[in-house]
Amino acid sequence: MSSCPDLPVISPGVQAPGERWQGLAAVADERTRALVLGSFPGARSLQLQQYYAHPQNQFWPLMQALWPQHVQPPREDYAGRCAWLLERGLGLWDVYASCERKGSLDSAIRAAQVNDFAGLRQRAPGLLLALHNGGESFKHAGQVQALGLQAVKLPSTSPAHASWRFEQKLQAWRDALAAHDLV
Repeated sequence: MSSCPDLPVISPGVQAPGERWQGLAAVADERTRALVLGSFPGARSLQLQQYYAHPQNQFWPLMQALWPQHVQPPREDYAGRCAWLLERGLGLWDVYASCERKGSLDSAIRAAQVNDFAGLRQRAPGLLLALHNGGESFKHAGQVQALGLQAVKLPSTSPAHASWRFEQKLQAWRDALAAHDLV
């Protein structure tokens, strides 16, 4: 399993009706203790083949704020940012492997296929915790709990989830990670 796949930049273009989008590979390895689970990558993330690539998504700024003493590699160094996250015991993935969707909103997801959590659990044996990045992801908490993982619902880092201020999201994420000795 590649921790940060070097994939070509692709442009998803205009999706034809019934066309399926394919998600991104998991960013995880034997050090992964907690897995951040989103729902499905947005259009910008699919285009760049990078988790949380939309410039207004607060995921990467939140991660930097959680570990301010460890400077995160710059935005253009995606592989470096993934390695930085893995060093802290965190992995990235989504609950959906593929789906039909027009736009980037979770509410537009149709005909979704769930990722193989059991397979990832075998490849990341130290995995103990699923950090659900938003409500759509948390709908699948039962599936990860059935594998012996604890599931925690966190406020979405998406720009579409603007009802929480950055500081509120940061505190919720910090509390969840601190409860599991990850910060």
